[in-house]
Amino acid sequence: MKIVWIGAGNVATHLSEAFARAGHETLQVFSRTMQSAQTLAERLGCDATDRVEDIKPNADVYVLSVKDDVIDELVEKALPHCENALFIHTAGSVPMEVFRSYVRHYGVLYPLQTFSRNKSVDFKQIPLFVEASDDESLCRLRQLASSCSDKIYELSSEKRRQLHLAAVFACNFVNGCYAMAENILQSKGLPFDVMLPLIDETANKVHTLNPIVAQTGPAARGDVEVMKQQVDLLKDFPEMQEVYQAMSRCIYRMKHDMELNDDL
Repeated sequence: MKIVWIGAGNVATHLSEAFARAGHETLQVFSRTMQSAQTLAERLGCDATDRVEDIKPNADVYVLSVKDDVIDELVEKALPHCENALFIHTAGSVPMEVFRSYVRHYGVLYPLQTFSRNKSVDFKQIPLFVEASDDESLCRLRQLASSCSDKIYELSSEKRRQLHLAAVFACNFVNGCYAMAENILQSKGLPFDVMLPLIDETANKVHTLNPIVAQTGPAARGDVEVMKQQVDLLKDFPEMQEVYQAMSRCIYRMKHDMELNDDL
């Protein structure tokens, strides 16, 4: 398929390169900044533009891979009039219907993964969640998705929003906790890499154990005295105190509810 990319960020970079490896041809990359467009276009061997009026009108697929809050604007202003082209976005929380009033064939391809520009990933193992406006579009979208991943799932916009929310907890908030742990360690002159074996084992456990079953620590034990001491240790980090207390309450409640259900 011939593809035009609207957006040149982390998701666009990884997904466009996966499509290229699968044999699809990239015609052009559009970005609001020419430097970003050219950087990705050079990797793909295609044209670049920062002008919406210059977006090529002869692609099979147009992929919007941009910040959620600019999708509406770009759908309205940047999409060429192509009767038979498929238009898709890659966002987790934007409904498919954002395209409805503007194009005939449209859908969503949402990759459930975290992407950093220069950190490679195995795209064959990444779950891709798809949704389309009609059977023809769904067939084309599944063909495109399955060319670069072995894990394709159909999912409605509403369920995708919930999936994205779960991903924020499982990925973005967890990484935020890593950053907070690093702040604590740095304040005492300790390196973050002492945490890596613990992080790896925690992640490995949930491959075989339910997360709440695998949960350990003072909140899971209901160890009130230790939690009070640790809250006091965070007196110089008031926002982290709030996070600690909220997380501890949530962990204690989930663990307590699980134990009650086990006793029934």
